[in-house]
Amino acid sequence: MRIRVGVIFGGESVEHEVSIITAIQAMNKIDEEKYEIVPIYITKDREWYTGDMLKDIEVYQDLNLIKKYSTNVVLYYKDGSYVLQKKKGLFKSVVKEIDIAFPIVHGTNVEDGVLQGYLQTIGIPFVGSNVYGSVAGQDKVIMKDIWKEADLPMTKYIWFYDSDYRQDPEKTIAKVKGLKYPLIVKPATTGSSVGISFCDDAESLKEGIDEAIQYDTKIIVEEVVQNLKEVNIAVMGNYENQKVSAIEEVLSGNKFLTFQDKYIGNGKGKLKGFKKGAIKTSNKGMASANRKLPADLDSKMQKQIEEIAMKAFKALGSSGNSRIDFLVDEKTKKVYINEINSIPGSLAFYLWDAKDINFTQVLDDMIQIGIKDYKRRISKTHSFESNILAGFAANNGVKGMKGKLR
Repeated sequence: MRIRVGVIFGGESVEHEVSIITAIQAMNKIDEEKYEIVPIYITKDREWYTGDMLKDIEVYQDLNLIKKYSTNVVLYYKDGSYVLQKKKGLFKSVVKEIDIAFPIVHGTNVEDGVLQGYLQTIGIPFVGSNVYGSVAGQDKVIMKDIWKEADLPMTKYIWFYDSDYRQDPEKTIAKVKGLKYPLIVKPATTGSSVGISFCDDAESLKEGIDEAIQYDTKIIVEEVVQNLKEVNIAVMGNYENQKVSAIEEVLSGNKFLTFQDKYIGNGKGKLKGFKKGAIKTSNKGMASANRKLPADLDSKMQKQIEEIAMKAFKALGSSGNSRIDFLVDEKTKKVYINEINSIPGSLAFYLWDAKDINFTQVLDDMIQIGIKDYKRRISKTHSFESNILAGFAANNGVKGMKGKLR
């Protein structure tokens, strides 16, 4: 019997469309002899839908068609199974049962531990990092603070809340004075380079902060690496074991890799015929970005990046398949870890492909790690028998309240 895999994608995120692209790429490559694919699409207004039509990228030309022809569902635990049940109608029947959830989501409200928390609450096995690893993988401040404790090489940074800046902008700017220009300003918990600005002076810094606070409550400001070469590597595994992919050098005409570089490119390859609100990005996702693969690195630097990547992955408690981005100063030959993407665009399959591990095998490895993580999770003690409520009722005047509350 095939394992039923619920591929969850979309969600209330600025990276909603990117998630659709990555999920459809993956669903086209999952081994259907081993796994039954069950698409689960979350709309921007947080409604869940399922149906085979959701495997087709062309469906997303008109999101109203999805609501009309696929099935609106809820995912929950019922009678020993994890089920997708109809949300509407007189007879709210079970549409599908799934054995394991596979979140292929990007950004706020989905990749950041919110979705993982729900999956962990109902108890379903799922692919990827748990709540803690997902939070640390999305929040650049938490991420960097953990890496600082692990003594990993990073550029200098400071962070603040949007409310701090609005209440006293000069005090916030004063915190930044400990850093050297040029600087880069980022929303701390978003992804795909949304809301990021490169700043050469105090005036452009303020403009960058104004831009970033449109997307997030927490802002991070970092020193820019001079003579920059940006390289990325993927790590597969969990806290016990890790392996690394090939390393790529990302090529961009901009000062940092933008959303345009990652997903839109030069405009070619766009999906045709999309109506307002539908996908307009390249259907190749991160696989369409310009790159040199493998990166032009000597063996010493390659080994250094691989070792730092595995340490960083383990320090965050990550699981599954993550991409870790590095910044290299080509003049000084110093390597700085930049950030992790716990569910990277295109699942970074192209980095594994360069090591002769194809996308189907990557997906299989991710699912198997998710199953192992689940078995380990349920083997731990999370509750114990206690009469604390009985004792509390007897000693705190709660006894007899049942009748009064009716």
